[in-house]
Amino acid sequence: MTRIFLAIVGILYLVLALWCAIAPETTSQSVGFTIKPGSGQSEFLTVYGGLELGLALVFFWPLLQNAVTRFSLGVCLMVHGSLVLFRSIGFFLFTDFESTTFYLAGGEWLIFLISLTLWYRQNRSTD
Repeated sequence: MTRIFLAIVGILYLVLALWCAIAPETTSQSVGFTIKPGSGQSEFLTVYGGLELGLALVFFWPLLQNAVTRFSLGVCLMVHGSLVLFRSIGFFLFTDFESTTFYLAGGEWLIFLISLTLWYRQNRSTD
């Protein structure tokens, strides 16, 4: 079940990486970013496209090696816990959010809660 969950999260990150790479203007505007030509485009492609692809690979890895499932789940939990923390802080500090921001926040919370549940179950069964 954990490997399937991680693969689904990997697919989501792969789609986001492709969306950032193929349509950076649309992607960035949907979350309120304006990308400057040159450096801004390069930074968006690298940080959003590249980082999301890297995360997708970490979440796909258990499909190839069952032994790394616990590691990948831990990464998933830490990444999404951090996203939830900073997104929540952002909701208190800022206003005027695009609708995409709320969808992303909901997805981050869902992934965080599922990964937390799976982590808890996995640790409970190994005690």
